[in-house]
Amino acid sequence: MHLSLREAAQTHQRTFTINNQQVRITIHAGVANGQKIKLKGHGTPGVNGGPAGDLLITFIIEDDPVFKRVGDDLYATANLDLYTAVLGGETTIDTLDGKIKLKVAPETQNGAKIRLKGKGFPVYRQEGQHGDLYLTWNIQLPKNLTEQQKELFRQLSQS
Repeated sequence: MHLSLREAAQTHQRTFTINNQQVRITIHAGVANGQKIKLKGHGTPGVNGGPAGDLLITFIIEDDPVFKRVGDDLYATANLDLYTAVLGGETTIDTLDGKIKLKVAPETQNGAKIRLKGKGFPVYRQEGQHGDLYLTWNIQLPKNLTEQQKELFRQLSQS
């Protein structure tokens, strides 16, 4: 069964048809890529009227364009403008739970990593527990600078 990363992060129900019968399952948040579950008695009918076999479902979690999952931890890259990186401030980033505001320390370097405890992927069958989100800053240089702005950078480069 194919799931997006975001679907795998939430407990939800899925209904499908197998052997002409509707089967409804609950998929628990935190399910892993390649994880299997067994549904007793939902497989192929038994021989000579015997009991039906079991249905095995293997979950395939698709790659996400924003987050990379490693166990219960998530990894992502976030853009940060040069001014906030140099002077510090606040920025808004995306998590699986929505957007959050982060404080940025002055003189943050390109490629610097931060850990957001508990903002990662849900732990399978452990309600309320999450891995961590590891964020790598990607400093964005300004474009289309005015002559005055370029001159200010020239002055900074000579100090």
